[in-house]
Amino acid sequence: MKQTIKFFADDSLLPLIKRWQDYLLKERLYSEHTLDAYSRDLAIFLQKISQDEKIGLEYLEKLDVRDFRRFLSKRAAQNINKSSVGRELSAVRSFFKWLDTNNIMKNSAISVISTPRQAKILPKALDAKDSFALLDEVQDIAASAWQGLRDKAIFMLLYGCGLRISEALAINVGDISAQSTFLRIRGKGNKERIVPLLPIIWQNIEAYLAKCPYAPVEGEALFLGARGERLSPRIIQRQMQKLRLLLGLSDNLTPHALRHSFATQLLAAGVDLRSIQQLLGHSSLITTQRYTDVQTETLQKEYDKAHPLEKAEH
Repeated sequence: MKQTIKFFADDSLLPLIKRWQDYLLKERLYSEHTLDAYSRDLAIFLQKISQDEKIGLEYLEKLDVRDFRRFLSKRAAQNINKSSVGRELSAVRSFFKWLDTNNIMKNSAISVISTPRQAKILPKALDAKDSFALLDEVQDIAASAWQGLRDKAIFMLLYGCGLRISEALAINVGDISAQSTFLRIRGKGNKERIVPLLPIIWQNIEAYLAKCPYAPVEGEALFLGARGERLSPRIIQRQMQKLRLLLGLSDNLTPHALRHSFATQLLAAGVDLRSIQQLLGHSSLITTQRYTDVQTETLQKEYDKAHPLEKAEH
């Protein structure tokens, strides 16, 4: 059971906090879970900035930039991760903005405070050798021959077309055929994109369809589970877990790594970022630019291993 939230606030502030909570719940339509998180974050802020006395509205109004930065410094000193601190600051901003919008209190100092920068998380990607090893082995670890062919066809789509697993499993019978040179995909935000379809990908899909015990139905799921239902992503995730152990790959590798591998290997081959952005269906080029960081990181590792001066150190 969650602990009751105790706000270090006086009688002038407590009713306003309640009104802000009602606003988040009824007007912003926040979930109970999000409301609880925001409320706890505000409670942490009030407790950390207090001078051993309950906070009032007048106290909040007088806070300056140094006070907000002092709060962030305290959280950093407690080794609170940056994403949590960022969320806490977001809750505080929300409360101050609500007070300002309702002409209750204005404090512009918080607008100067920047959210702590998150550590850049690079996409997990495989090199070509490991990518082909996955494709070679996935067929052999399935429960039956037709399921192995199915899994290989899906892995081929992830790696050969840069699809998300949800996009691959959403493909219906009739969306793709022997005559297809392009595949029309509906991705995040219902956005549609076109990706080239290599003949070898269709060949693997055709091999799966030839052995699948269920007759394909136009307009219904292409990839089926053991009972004939649309395949669950969890099945493919489980197969990736088995492959990680079998091939000694990173223990945080997921099927999404094949999409990342598609992008980084195209980039390494000289394909421009704009083209990769379109193939992946990214709304912003900034998202696609993460792959240049992956390529740089890989290059640095190879350099460190290969350069004579590095070898001389050992």
